[in-house]
Amino acid sequence: MIIAVPLCQQRFSQHFGGADTFALYAVDTAAKVVTSTTVLQPPEHDRGVFPAWLREQGATVVLAGGMGPRAVSIFRAQGVEVLTGIEETSPDEAVRKFIEGTLEASGELCHDHSHHDCGHHH
Repeated sequence: MIIAVPLCQQRFSQHFGGADTFALYAVDTAAKVVTSTTVLQPPEHDRGVFPAWLREQGATVVLAGGMGPRAVSIFRAQGVEVLTGIEETSPDEAVRKFIEGTLEASGELCHDHSHHDCGHHH
């Protein structure tokens, strides 16, 4: 399993589309441990680019604060599990809680594009 987490300035990004990098956590599901972590810079953001790119990177789960309904729809159509409404936390903590089954996610989607924390949404 590969879990993708959006980052902004190396911290958990509360808005998926505002991420400047993504942390990809490879997880051994049997042992319930992270086996490796890679941080990658995505291509320039445009509608649908991040979901397609993350799927190409092997992501099977995405943990996010806010995410637009279109991105959620694209991920789900590709068989990628999406958890939204995650409160600000460290990326490592979010992944650990997800693996343990204790991560709280409200499922809230983002409909307002006025609060991008990295400031480069197109």
